[in-house]
Amino acid sequence: MKALSIKEILEDDSITSNYQGSEKTKEMVEEQIRKIYGDSEVKNYNPYKNALTFASWIRLGYRPKKGSKALKSITYVEKKDAQGNVIEKYPRKINLFYYRAVEPIKAN
Repeated sequence: MKALSIKEILEDDSITSNYQGSEKTKEMVEEQIRKIYGDSEVKNYNPYKNALTFASWIRLGYRPKKGSKALKSITYVEKKDAQGNVIEKYPRKINLFYYRAVEPIKAN
């Protein structure tokens, strides 16, 4: 099966990140994008579409380019009791790769 192009991935509404809408984490990633790619690239950042985890990119047929660095972010994990009530929330660090930092995995 041929991997989708980056353009197809970004336009496919069924492919999304686990971003939960936190403005603080969005700003954290935007600042890292600004440092790596410059101010003009920040306007292209969509936390739902183009900054995905390593595992997500691998499933899509892409891998990080040699020398690319992960963008650091956090997500909050909810611990629930047997009845499904949230009893604790704690932060978990995650590494994201921006769409400009990945390349297709070449078949042997």
